[in-house]
Amino acid sequence: MKIWALADLHLSFGAPAKNMDVFGENWHGYAEKIEASCKKLISKDDLLLIAGDISWALKLEEAKPDLEWIEKLPGTKVMIRGNHDYWWSSPTKVRKALGKNTHIIQHDVFMWHDIAIGGTRLWDCPDLSPPLLEDEGMNQEKLWQRELGRLEISLQAMPKDAKRKIVMVHYPPTNIDLVSTGATELFERYKVDVCIFGHLHAIQKGPALWGEKAGVKYFLTASDYLDFCPIEIVL
Repeated sequence: MKIWALADLHLSFGAPAKNMDVFGENWHGYAEKIEASCKKLISKDDLLLIAGDISWALKLEEAKPDLEWIEKLPGTKVMIRGNHDYWWSSPTKVRKALGKNTHIIQHDVFMWHDIAIGGTRLWDCPDLSPPLLEDEGMNQEKLWQRELGRLEISLQAMPKDAKRKIVMVHYPPTNIDLVSTGATELFERYKVDVCIFGHLHAIQKGPALWGEKAGVKYFLTASDYLDFCPIEIVL
């Protein structure tokens, strides 16, 4: 049994006008690339973690073709919401639309054998990025603090006897220098083993990109960064 991760699928089977091909040649046929790599690497007993930006659909009904496509991928799938997942309504409604092998996390925990998996969307960290315009009637600092609160709720829900702890967030919780932020401090306080995230695009691979700090391993899993091939997460 292995754990794999791949974020930012940006599927558009239910919203074909939003196809990612317009963002560069590497995105041409990206859904086919993802499907082929998943079927080649992932077995039915494995776990696939998808850290947000799942579908371009605006409504849950429009997202169903994308969710059905994900359900057909091998293994157990666990997803969190990304900033572009406008179709993601209440957790109850989303869960009803999912197949038996696809699950979501929204400020709670999913147990896979003895491994606890938690997470939330997160937000742009004010310490890492320039101030943003007002959004949702709240400023960047308030959004960040709200998401930290949701993150801690998920971390608190993890069983103390979990063998390993994995957190999925969509936004990067730190930068390539692994500077301390409110999110990384929570990971360390709750003894998280691995954090996976996405959101960042057009990032070239390099040996110094993310890594491990204070016992927490950080993985950027955006699909274009990984050439649309899931990465194995070794605990």
